[in-house]
Amino acid sequence: MPMTQNRRQFLTALASAGAAGVVRAAPSLAADGPLETTAIRIGKTASLCIAPQLVAEELLRAEGFTDIRYYDPSPVTLGEAVGRGELDLSLSYAATFAGAIDAGEPITVLAGVMAGCVEVFANQGIRSIAEIKGKSAGVPAYGGTAHALLAVMAAHVGLDPNKDIRWVTGPSVKQQFVDGKIDAYLGQPPDSLDLRARQIGRVIVSTAMDRPWSQYFCCLIGANRQYARSNPVATKRALRAILKATDLCATEPDAAARRMADLGFTDRYDYALQTLRENSYDKWREYDAEDTLRFYALWMHEAGFIKSSPQKIIADGTDWRFLNELKRELKA
Repeated sequence: MPMTQNRRQFLTALASAGAAGVVRAAPSLAADGPLETTAIRIGKTASLCIAPQLVAEELLRAEGFTDIRYYDPSPVTLGEAVGRGELDLSLSYAATFAGAIDAGEPITVLAGVMAGCVEVFANQGIRSIAEIKGKSAGVPAYGGTAHALLAVMAAHVGLDPNKDIRWVTGPSVKQQFVDGKIDAYLGQPPDSLDLRARQIGRVIVSTAMDRPWSQYFCCLIGANRQYARSNPVATKRALRAILKATDLCATEPDAAARRMADLGFTDRYDYALQTLRENSYDKWREYDAEDTLRFYALWMHEAGFIKSSPQKIIADGTDWRFLNELKRELKA
C-alpha cells in the first residue's frame, strides 16, 4: 500500500480517536505561549512497546515542531541517553529511570505511559520466579535494565538476587535460552512474541497480566532536565503529542501498528499489532506515575541496585505539573 495512502488513513485514525483537535492546532495551544524551540530528539529502539513516541510525529508537527529526529542510543539505554542530553525526551522503563536518577543523571520524569510488555520465560521445569533459585538467568548486561527488573522480581518473592541466581550475560542470552543452556530469560516485544510463537519455554511472569506488576506503569516518559527547564512550552506540547499518540495506540491499534511499519520502525506489522493489543495503553490517566517510581525504587533499593531512597528519587527526578495540566485538558 502506498505510503501516502497509509499516512492519509493514519490521519483519519487520529481524527476518529479524538485527536483531530491537536492535528488542527487546538485553541488551548495559545495559552501555552510560543515554542522556545521547534527541534526535538526522541529515542527509538527495537522494542515495540515504545510505540506512542514512534507514531507521534504527525501530532508533534501539529504542536509546532518542525525538526523531529529519532535516534537509537544503543548501547546505552534510552533513560541514560536522556540524562546525557543525547535525547531530549523519551519513554523508558521505570527501573531504568530510577537507576539513572540514582546515578546523578539530570532527568525529569514527566508521566506514566503504558503498562505491560515485559515477560519472564523459563524452561518447562520452572513454574515461578521463586523456582529460579539456584538456576541460571540470562540478561544482556549485568546492572542493565533487564537485570534490574528480574532482580526486583526475585527480591519481591524473597530471593537474594546476588546469591540465589546465576547470572549469564551477553548479546546471545536469548539464543542460549532457546538452546536450553540457561533456565530463564526476561524478554520484551518483539523477542517475547517470537519465543511465544515458537512455543519456547513458558511465561512465568507477565507484567501485563500478573500482580503487582500489572498495577504499575512499565514505561514512563522523561525529559532531559535542562531541556525541560529551558523549554517548558515545548516540553508540555511534546508530552501532549505523545499522550495523544498513546490514546491512539489504545483505540486504533491497527492504524498505529501500520504506521510503525510504514515508517520503518519495525518489519513485523503483526508483532507491532499484537504488542498494542496485549498491553495497556489506556492507563496514563488512571495509574499513578509517582507510585510506580516509588514501587520500583523501593525494590531496587532493597535489591542493592540503587543507594537513594524512593523519596529522594522522586524529589530529584520528577515534575508532574505538565501531566496534571494535560489531564485537565485531555479528559477522556
